Amino acid sequence: MRWSEPQRAMLREMGLRLWLPQAAAGPDIAVAGATGPGHAPADEPAGSNKSMSGAPPSAPSGLALAAETMDWPALQSAVEGCRACGLCENRRQTVFGLGHLRAQCMVVGEAPGEQEDASGEPFVGDSGQLLDRMLRALGLSRDATEPADAARQVFITNTVKCRPPRNRNPTGDELSACQPFLQRQVALVQPKVIIAMGAFAARSLLGSDEPIGKLRGRLHSWRGVPVVVTYHPAYLLRQPSDKARAWEDLCLAATCLAPRAD
Repeated sequence: MRWSEPQRAMLREMGLRLWLPQAAAGPDIAVAGATGPGHAPADEPAGSNKSMSGAPPSAPSGLALAAETMDWPALQSAVEGCRACGLCENRRQTVFGLGHLRAQCMVVGEAPGEQEDASGEPFVGDSGQLLDRMLRALGLSRDATEPADAARQVFITNTVKCRPPRNRNPTGDELSACQPFLQRQVALVQPKVIIAMGAFAARSLLGSDEPIGKLRGRLHSWRGVPVVVTYHPAYLLRQPSDKARAWEDLCLAATCLAPRAD
């Protein structure tokens, strides 16, 4: 990937390690590193107190500018090498995201938990199994062995790509630091609908600190992409009475998808 000198300087400021391909000299710089994929800590019940209000602080301008031109390999490498906030200090690996790279449906969770930090994949364990059942009910799958049909598969990621210590909620600064990565993922996938699972996914995409109970049940918009807000699967495991509402939200998201060819 070709970087201008100002872009390279901004990447260095954000703590992203750069390397020069052997076959190139001069401005052809790639961002080093990369792992895979992420999940999130539990959602909070509607009406619970939160540690911050409103939209997360604006993202670092240097990283935001650089991310706007990244393709998938460069973006994944930038995530792995990122040291823009303190979450990098204790992670085992970054949790980038997984699924069909042009999926019509994109699922955004909150932050990786312990199992995601260990596996490098989003939504694993009991909450991941529940998510998979919810997606299957809509005829969707994240299984790479399924037919590579963008209308039947999803892309899954999180608001932040590193696990917060002890699975605490991500801070506003941490959400802000990862915002350019999430924005670029959405731009590359170009989904027909985004399902925001959990309060911090909703906050990162919509800039709202309203409880899930007030945000769910209707369509929102993020840069022209319809957004459906619903409960995080980890929350639903603790509050199964809200599964019916989550199903209503998924059905709403399904109305944004193109008809599926049988």
